[in-house]
Amino acid sequence: MRNFIKIFSILSLFGFYNIEAQQVVKKDTLSGTELVMTMDSKVNTALEGLEEKCSRVATTISPDDDGESSYTRPAKIYVPSRELTNAEICRKNPRILGFKIQITTVKSNEEANEVKSYFRRRFPNLKVETDASLRPNYKILAGSYFTKQSAASDLSKVREYFKSAIAVQYRIFCAEAR
Repeated sequence: MRNFIKIFSILSLFGFYNIEAQQVVKKDTLSGTELVMTMDSKVNTALEGLEEKCSRVATTISPDDDGESSYTRPAKIYVPSRELTNAEICRKNPRILGFKIQITTVKSNEEANEVKSYFRRRFPNLKVETDASLRPNYKILAGSYFTKQSAASDLSKVREYFKSAIAVQYRIFCAEAR
């Protein structure tokens, strides 16, 4: 009997709570799709007040004739429906996560310099560099590419001379990438 009273009181509490709630339909600010929510009318009023404050931008500090500051609505945010071009990505982030060709890994700086000079003679159009972050080992890396597919043609040419060459993900300067 006690359990029945507990269950009845909990269900009636939820029943009274749902009587106060109402369905609210809001428009998404970016895509304009409708969003249906169930909430209390007081919460809805408070949210609308906050949204109104957030959507205003102060244009002047001096008050108007009626004593309030003047506000204007901000311009609508433009969200492109297409994929960004490489130039647009580079403008926002000069260094991005791309790909480089790892030619080989050697044990000393002298070996790294020999491999780099040999590589430069064979491929003068590709930039080559040494990564010493794994000391005592040195990685020799070449090129800068946006995708693994864009590195594939150079990788096949490099593999003729360096069988162990692979494309690896690496942070690159966007302006140098192809």
